[in-house]
Amino acid sequence: MPPILPPDPAPSERLREDYLSHLRVERRLSLHTEKGYARDLVLLLQLAGKQSLGTLSSHDIRRYISTLHGRGLSGRSLGRALSAWRGFFDFLARDHGFQHNPCADVRPPKSPKKLPHALTPDAAAQLMRLSGEGFLALRDHAMLELFYSSGLRLSELAGLDVPDVNRTDHTVIVTGKGSKTRLIPVGQKALEALQLWLQYRASVAGDHSALFVTQTGKRLSGRSIEARVSLRAQQLGLADRVHPHVLRHSFASHVLQSSGDLRAVQDMLGHASITSTQVYTHLDFQHLARIYDAAHPRARRKG
Repeated sequence: MPPILPPDPAPSERLREDYLSHLRVERRLSLHTEKGYARDLVLLLQLAGKQSLGTLSSHDIRRYISTLHGRGLSGRSLGRALSAWRGFFDFLARDHGFQHNPCADVRPPKSPKKLPHALTPDAAAQLMRLSGEGFLALRDHAMLELFYSSGLRLSELAGLDVPDVNRTDHTVIVTGKGSKTRLIPVGQKALEALQLWLQYRASVAGDHSALFVTQTGKRLSGRSIEARVSLRAQQLGLADRVHPHVLRHSFASHVLQSSGDLRAVQDMLGHASITSTQVYTHLDFQHLARIYDAAHPRARRKG
C-alpha cells in the first residue's frame, strides 16, 4: 500500500513558500528579515482569502491597507508590508507568469513625525556638573560634555582616539555614517573636562589610543557609554530618560535656536540631507545666544 502523502498546500501558500525560499537562497537575507517578510505575506493571504493572487487589483490592495490601518498599524508598518507585497508580486511576475503588480502604484498613509526629545538647557547644565574626582567621575564628565558640546553619535564618540581631539583648534574629527569624516567645534567646557580626563587616563591606558577607556585600559564600548549616561541622569534624579541620542538632539536644538543656521547644524550633525535637520526647527526651546562659539551653553570661552 503506497504511503499517504500530506495534502498539497493551497496555490497561494506554495507561491509564498517559493518566494521565501528565493529570499533565503538567492538574496541571502537574514533570518530576522525573512521572518518579517513571512509575517507580512501571511497578512496578504489572510486578507485575500480565497481570491486568487493573480486576480488582485490595486483597488484590492488599497482596501487591505485601509483594513490594516483600521486595526491600528502605523504608516511605517504598512509601508513595510507594502514593500514585501510589492517584492512578492515582482517575483511572481518574473518566475510564475503573473501579468501585473497590484501594489505598484499604492502608497501607505503617512505617520505623524515624532519630534526628537531634547533636554532643556537647565537640565543639560545639571547633567554636565562634575560629580567627583576619581576615574569614573572624570571620564563620564568628559564624555557627557563632548556629547553635548559637539552633538556626536554614540558610535562616533566610542570610536574616538586621543589624537582626534585638537585642543589648540578647539575641534574634534569624527568618522560618521558611510565612513565619512567631519570636523566639529568643541566648546571650552568640554575641552576643560577632556584635559582633566586625559591627565587621569594616562595612568591606566598605557599606549592604547582610545580616548575613552575602561579601568583596565580597554576601549569603552558603546553599550557601556550608554549605560553610564543613563546612570548619571538617574543619580541626578532627572525625570527625563537620558541616553546619548538625547544629548545629540539637545545639542542640535539649542544651537539651532541660538543661531538659526540650519546648514551649519546639518554639517555638524553629519546629516546627508537637510530634511533630517529640519525636524529641529519645530522644537521650541528658550533662546540661548547668537552663534555656536559665543552662544552654546558649554562653548562660551573665557575672555
